[in-house]
Amino acid sequence: MMDWTDRHCRYFHRLLAPSAWLYTEMVTTGAILHGDRERLLGFHEKEHPVALQLGGSEPGELAECARIGEQWGYDEINLNVGCPSDRVQKGRFGACLMREPELVRDCIGAMLNAVEIPVTVKTRLGVDELDNYEYFRGFIDTVAESGCDQFIVHARKAWLSGLSPKENREVPELRPEWVLQLREERPELELVINGGVRSLETVNQYLESLDGVMLGRAAYQDPWILAQCEHAIFGTPLPTRESVVEALGEYLKELVDSGQPVKRLTRHVLGLFQGQPGAKVWRRYLSQNAHLDGANVKILDEALAQMAGAYSALHIRRSDELTA
Repeated sequence: MMDWTDRHCRYFHRLLAPSAWLYTEMVTTGAILHGDRERLLGFHEKEHPVALQLGGSEPGELAECARIGEQWGYDEINLNVGCPSDRVQKGRFGACLMREPELVRDCIGAMLNAVEIPVTVKTRLGVDELDNYEYFRGFIDTVAESGCDQFIVHARKAWLSGLSPKENREVPELRPEWVLQLREERPELELVINGGVRSLETVNQYLESLDGVMLGRAAYQDPWILAQCEHAIFGTPLPTRESVVEALGEYLKELVDSGQPVKRLTRHVLGLFQGQPGAKVWRRYLSQNAHLDGANVKILDEALAQMAGAYSALHIRRSDELTA
């Protein structure tokens, strides 16, 4: 979710799912050690619990970045060994690390020794020709020697050549049965499944056997699934989309008062009304107006008003048609 789940996206998702764990986009060790930490690591206190996802392959650097993440207040540190993009391959991290289980074990061990908060791993089933259950289980077993017992598994392998990152999310076959088999063989591990989850029904099915379900792009494109999961799993009252917009308006005022443009938030909320009457109007209004110089904190209310007007006009037209 690089360039997607920034602090503004996470604040929005927290409104929908108060009990969920939220994860940052992957941040490289080099960026943290040498870059603008406020921009890279800053987050709103209401985001908790929130995990910092790291990309790297040098145990000492990862340990230092884990310490920094703990100091900044994160609740978990997660090492990504599943991302297949060209950028991460060139840096020798992400999915290419699945070829080096001993190195991943040493990285996680160094991180665990550096912090008091949980350290977890996000991985795939395999990589390129390393594509069988025995290799997957062996990779997990080797990494678990570090003391790590929490794994988030994207239930596909990664192709590091020939497929784009987008294709790597869709083309390799989903094999959730491998994760379920690992649950049977390694009951001491905490296993969370990721990949291809697009409905509350699927979430509930996986939760019968596994410890958790991670939602990625499905939650970004249709965020309301987060509210549905929260309501079904934790019993939290289901909000209205309009009440979420009202809460977002308060947050947007904070952003504008701090000198940030409204598009920092609005780009993440385009899917809030997905599947609802007026959803296209909501998306279009925000997309066309958020980048304008005059855009301000009223833009969310204006988008709602545009939706209401379009819906009323639609009903008037339908009424006229029925009368005719």
